[in-house]
Amino acid sequence: MSAANGVASGQELVFDDSGLDTWTEEDRFEVTAPRLAEYAAATNDPIPAHRRGEIAAPVFGIVPVFESLLMPAIDVLPVELIPRVVHGEQDFHFHRPIRPGDKLISRGKMIGYEGLDNGTRAAIKLECRTEAGELVNEQYATTFVRGFQAGRSVGVLSPSHKFDEALRGQQPVATVVQHVDEDQTFRYSQASGDPMPIHLDAEVARDAGLPGIIAHGLCTMAFTSWALLTQVAKSDVNRLKRFAVRFSKMVLPGDDLETRLWKRDTRDGVSTYLFETTRVGSDGEKAITDGLAEIKEA
Repeated sequence: MSAANGVASGQELVFDDSGLDTWTEEDRFEVTAPRLAEYAAATNDPIPAHRRGEIAAPVFGIVPVFESLLMPAIDVLPVELIPRVVHGEQDFHFHRPIRPGDKLISRGKMIGYEGLDNGTRAAIKLECRTEAGELVNEQYATTFVRGFQAGRSVGVLSPSHKFDEALRGQQPVATVVQHVDEDQTFRYSQASGDPMPIHLDAEVARDAGLPGIIAHGLCTMAFTSWALLTQVAKSDVNRLKRFAVRFSKMVLPGDDLETRLWKRDTRDGVSTYLFETTRVGSDGEKAITDGLAEIKEA
């Protein structure tokens, strides 16, 4: 069997299931208004409360848990497979927004994985609380191990947020066009604390088989968050209860993005919107698919 299918140097690569459902050590993060404002500016967020650092933009929620996101994969996957891991989906469940002065404690754990024909999908659950124990948000990150078939399914995966194809026959409730700046990745890297070189160094990116520097998926997700908040939530992040996407195709600095939103339904005072984000001028190539947002009605 080849290394891509699970053997390297004669040694079989296997997931360590003892690491499943095991919380990582806690990580701590103190929130400041300047850090919130920097993140909003780095994602071109126009919402005044975000730009002033009075309250966190929704995707800022990844920043305090960033270390907790990385560790569960290391606990379960063979180290040889870590370079093959990509971030496939992100799903935020908000209990309340992050605010300046919050002292947050985060932890994570891998909850399951599934072997597929072209790789293995694995689900990580993250939890963010205040020092006093108040639950701020829960997150599900779906990672994908390229070219490695684990050969089995164990545990559970992230909650579903599939697009409803029946909506394609309806007009979207809103369409938002946004521009990714040439320096976007450098600003986002600084604001988010994500130092991955494929977002900062064109030579490294090309060596990885990319056309050049690519945008962070979570930066693109942040773009879609303010598109949605400004169009259907009166720019009020307090109303956002869930926000999920699938990262489908890469985004490049200089791209224009078009996000289209459809309203699926309203139940128990919460409206569900589905959305997709397309790279303008790319023959319909979608950067974000299976987008879902749950918004509490005012």
